[in-house]
Amino acid sequence: MATKYGELFSDEYQKSLKEQFCYADTDPDYGDRLFFENSGGSLRLRAAVEAKAGLEEYPDCPERVRGKGYDLSYYVSEGTKEILEVVFGAKSGALITELSASQTMFHAVGTIMENVKWGKNAVTSALEHPSAHDAVEYYCKQTGREFREVPANQTTGGLDPDTIMQYVDKDTVLLSIMAASNISGNIMDIKEIARRAKEINPDIYIVSDAVQHAPHAVIDVEDWGVDVSNFAPYKFFGVRGCGYCYVSDRVASMTHRKLTCKAPDVWALGTPTPGNFASMMAVIDYVCDIAKHFLGDKAEGMSKRELYVEGMNRIHLQERGLLYRMLEGTEEVPGLRHIPDVEVYVDMEDLTYKDLIIAMGIKGIEYADCAQKYMEHGVTIFERVKSSPYSKRIVETLGLDGALRVSPLHCHGRDDVDKFLKITKDIAEGK
Repeated sequence: MATKYGELFSDEYQKSLKEQFCYADTDPDYGDRLFFENSGGSLRLRAAVEAKAGLEEYPDCPERVRGKGYDLSYYVSEGTKEILEVVFGAKSGALITELSASQTMFHAVGTIMENVKWGKNAVTSALEHPSAHDAVEYYCKQTGREFREVPANQTTGGLDPDTIMQYVDKDTVLLSIMAASNISGNIMDIKEIARRAKEINPDIYIVSDAVQHAPHAVIDVEDWGVDVSNFAPYKFFGVRGCGYCYVSDRVASMTHRKLTCKAPDVWALGTPTPGNFASMMAVIDYVCDIAKHFLGDKAEGMSKRELYVEGMNRIHLQERGLLYRMLEGTEEVPGLRHIPDVEVYVDMEDLTYKDLIIAMGIKGIEYADCAQKYMEHGVTIFERVKSSPYSKRIVETLGLDGALRVSPLHCHGRDDVDKFLKITKDIAEGK
């Protein structure tokens, strides 16, 4: 369907997508700007914001069986179904909802580690987001198990399956490896990692934090062979204040924090928020509409999951095209690889293993100072540095002192990338 360099949307279609996002090109208080910090919290889909806001107006309880309460309950039940089946690709299992994706990760990992009585160790990587890394570390301490940490490949910015397997043995209870790095953008081969880990220990539990990967590509828990995966709507065109996590059948009915009156595989605590589910359903519809745009009549009769997969694949190809343009540039504008004094960290030729995230720096300029210079030029990015507890372990395992993280979104286009490159050249030249 496309080359290794991606397949860019037409300018007209790309602009039509950007129009569906709030404040895509300007901030009402700070003026015009490029928002290239989507890894910290993506641009908001207007339909998702409106869906949540619209339902927040009603006082009715979604657990009532009549009137508006019954109407609201639809979004909870149907939203749960769509998140599990359409986003995660799950055919069974249960959904954990919390105020954040980090909380869902702690909940799921803790449940496994406290319920499973065999095994002497658990494994994660130094590249993980603190919520995934620290959940494993915390529950190793709580259950008296050895905590094992896999280092990153400093050349690719990823995690090598061969290296991971050196840390897994027959006594490994749980292996937690993220789907994609939130600093290097490197995509992990979760399916292969899970397959090989199960060859060593068929009973091992596989966890994959997909918070960073979810806005860029397809999640498929069945194909990957994982027991736990999560994502955060606020990084996926949606709203803050909620996180969603899939758990497999063998985890779903484990003893966990729950209301006594609820079924063994129910994880929800308290009255659910219909607006959060409605908001995520709007995101799913948006992705499916992208599929319909490209498929035309071929979309008739396709399931929502099939449309969603097609839509996410189109997003991924668009973003790969943007990534290639950022790195290589054009005849008129040099790319990051070709601007003097600009360094692209953990760069790799094969972009099929990258999400749309770039770790970079400009020689002679401290990362925080450089991020401020970009801000003054109307570009929002973020520095990940050793002084930050969220970043220290991750940049160190990559062999870096820090990095500027640049993360556009699929709704950005050629003009946005070229503008960023011109500004980068000006900053590097001291203009």
